[in-house]
Amino acid sequence: MLHIFCPHCGELRSEEEFHAGGQAHIARPLDPNACTDEEWGEYLFFRDNPRGIHHELWIHAAGCRQYFNVTRHTVSYEILETYKIGERPSVTEATVAAKKAADQGVTA
Repeated sequence: MLHIFCPHCGELRSEEEFHAGGQAHIARPLDPNACTDEEWGEYLFFRDNPRGIHHELWIHAAGCRQYFNVTRHTVSYEILETYKIGERPSVTEATVAAKKAADQGVTA
């Protein structure tokens, strides 16, 4: 079972209180009426499905009912961080690679 930290409640809670909402940081088209069918379909249906670090949108459904973002590793299911909507993630593929290189004593 996962335990997820809600950045709004400030508490670590059981995963049963949360629901995943898909990929985070998807920008809505500014003028949907000006989009082609292909552009609108891309926005609605196509998402990244990486093996590794992934930023996801979650909701604390059984708690504060607020949306927030989660950085999760899709292979290990490890949750690396949670952060509020509008904030930028501090954990990315680049920061993980840099940390791994530093741990191994490799310089870039």
